[in-house]
Order: sequence, then structure tokens, then C-alpha cells
Amino acid sequence: MHLLIIILLVLAGLITLLLTIGLFMKKEHYVRREIIINAPRQKVFDYLKLLKNQDEFNRHAQAGADRKKEFRGTDGTVGYVYAWSGDKNAGEGEKEIKGIVEGKKIEMEIRFVKPMAATARIIMEMESLSADQTKVYWSNAGALKYPVNILIPVMEKAVAKDMDGSLLTLKSILEK
Repeated sequence: MHLLIIILLVLAGLITLLLTIGLFMKKEHYVRREIIINAPRQKVFDYLKLLKNQDEFNRHAQAGADRKKEFRGTDGTVGYVYAWSGDKNAGEGEKEIKGIVEGKKIEMEIRFVKPMAATARIIMEMESLSADQTKVYWSNAGALKYPVNILIPVMEKAVAKDMDGSLLTLKSILEK
């Protein structure tokens, strides 16, 4: 009985410590990655503005083999929505094109429903380094409420890893 009380007190202390840390941690997350692709900027832009193409390179979009997809609007235009639902790996949510600067930038909003509700802003920008070389910048930014914000450091690391892998796949596809 004495040992059980000690274990419960230690657990309560750890939970209290984590909740206290969460009060002082940042609430916003931000990840930005980049890659150089040996292809003209317009070719890269034309591929990236079509959200359906993300199934080819985006690791998150590839999660969950049984993923159900729904599309609303015209792909590659402002207002187009790519929605999905699937197993625990895929979760549930939707991505919407919010803004386009022709040939240069695509702004999107991603809204997760499962495994937890969250919203983030995604920007993909392209910069010509030469006629046949483009630098792609990919950023993901948003906020998580307390106490979930304690997960931000882990989430940023995982998102960065997925983005790096996705960008390498994108490079491979566009350089063929």
C-alpha cells in the first residue's frame, strides 16, 4: 500500500511538472525546408500547384493505404480542397489552396480533424536559380493550444524529417 502511494505521488508530480512546463513553452510551431531541383521554375510550380500530385511525393499524403479522398473545386486554383480520412496513420483532415502567386508561390491551409484538431499554414515558394534550376522553399506554421503545445518540439522534428524526405522524392520526380 505504501509503495502504491509513492508511485501515485511520483506520477502526479510528473504530470504537474509537464503541465507547468507547458505553461511556459511556445504555442506556435514553424518548420521550413528547402531543396534545389534541376528543373525550370514554371515546371516545378505547375506540378506543385496541383494538390493531387502530393500523393506522388508527400509522405503524409502517402500514409494510410486505405485512405479515402474527396476533392472539391478545380485543382490548382484558389478554393480547391483535398480532403482525406483513413486509419490512425492517415488521420482525417483537409488541405485548401488559399492563395497563388503564378509561377512563384502556393499558400495552403491544412486542417486536421483526427488524431487531433489542428490548423496550419503551408507555403511552397519557388525561386529561379538559373533557367533550369529552382530552389523550392516549403514552410509549415501554426499553433497548438495548452497543454498540447508541450508536443511542439517533437512535432517540429517529425515534420522536418517528413518534409526533407518528401522534398527528395519531389526532386527525383521532377528531374526525370
